[in-house]
Parts: sequence; C-alpha cells; structure tokens
Amino acid sequence: MQAGPDILSLAGKQALVVGGSSGIGNGIAQLYRGQGASVRVWGTRAAASDYDGETGSDLTGLDYERVDVADPAAIEAARDFPQGLDLLVLAQGAVVYRRQEFEMETFRRVVDINLVSVMHCATRFYPLLRKRQGSIIVISSIGAYKSVIGNPAYAASKAGVVGLTRTLGDAWAREGVRVNGIAPGMIATKMTAVTTDHPDRLRAALDTISLGRLGLPEDVANTALYLVSPLASYVTGQTLIVDGGRSL
Repeated sequence: MQAGPDILSLAGKQALVVGGSSGIGNGIAQLYRGQGASVRVWGTRAAASDYDGETGSDLTGLDYERVDVADPAAIEAARDFPQGLDLLVLAQGAVVYRRQEFEMETFRRVVDINLVSVMHCATRFYPLLRKRQGSIIVISSIGAYKSVIGNPAYAASKAGVVGLTRTLGDAWAREGVRVNGIAPGMIATKMTAVTTDHPDRLRAALDTISLGRLGLPEDVANTALYLVSPLASYVTGQTLIVDGGRSL
C-alpha cells in the first residue's frame, strides 16, 4: 500500500466516542470530525449545552447523547446506528483522589466505569463493527504499567483494559475488527488538574517527562487517528504509550 494524500481521511465513516464530551475523548472526536467522519459522543450531562464554556470541551458539529456508562441499562438503551458503525473509541474514565479508592464501594465504582463498561460497550457494538470491518480504540494510561500509589482502582482498571485490548484484538481481528489501545501519560485535562493546577506538583511532574512538557489531547488524538487508518492495518491488540517519555 502506498500512502496518498487521503490516507488519513475518515470521509463516510460513522464514529462513536464514549467519553467524548471533554478531555482526551473530545480531542479525538473533533479530530475524527475534522477528517470527515460523522461523530456521536456520549457524556453524562443532560444536554450538549451543559458543557458550554467549559475548558477542554467543544461539541461543535458532534452528535451528543447522554449515556452514563456506570449504568448498564443506559448502555443498552442508547441509540443505535442505522447507518452502521465504523469506529468506536472507549475513552470513559474515572479516578477518585484522597485515598477513597481504598474503600470497596469506590473501588468497585471506578473499576465498573474504567473496565467493565469498556467490555460492555465493545460487545454491544461489535456486531455493527464486524459488518463494516471497523476499529476499536481503548484509552488506558501509563498507570497500567506503574504504581499509582493513591489510586488502586484506577491502576488496576487501566491495567485490565490493556489485557482486554490484547485479548479482543486477537479474537476479533479474526472477524475483521481491529482493537488497539493508547496509554497516555500526563495530559492537560480536567482529570489531571489536581496536579497541573498546583505549581509545585506541576514542576515535579514536568521533571519526569523527557520532552519537558505536558501532553495535550491532540497528542493522543493523533495516535488515535493513526490506529484507525490504513497505516495501521497490520496492527491489532497493541497499546501504544503516548507519554512524552515519562515512563522511561
């Protein structure tokens, strides 16, 4: 295959980005839209207008639907895709600070969102993706590969989706559906504001990043575009680390 000017075009593709209302998911949704895809995003607020003015959230041109993936019934009741589905991005994520993840109720809730709902969404839409020989992108974290001392549920669930990505990537590639993942490092979003909004914590974090800067949602989005493009047609079951060298 010779790469041409349209190799990264998503014209005519139908995409769903779970967790696409803000942060990394929103960056991916907007890049896919910019490449020609029709993109639906799931978020937890009642309407798209509830995100107006929020940093890291741009729902322009996106089809918004409220679906709380913590509720299995909500996943099942979500709108279908009568025109088919080509791309599924699973960017949902939860983290709870101040050692609350050591409490079993909180631990279960974080794992349900970060791991169980990923499997639920993947299996719900797999038949549609199989028909279109589509792709799934799962957002993990470098926390899957290292200790996250105050967040056992986050670390365990993100490690879990790396294993899930590997297994689904093997199983479903045999049916024509590629499943890959991305493990971001310190990305400037509202989820990392607990670090980035404090100068001392930010300085300490930057000292661990080889490239000397925080990642941006577009850094992850660019990798997500590559993984669903023909450039990655021989890649499945892999989780690519996008962390500016922090894990080195």
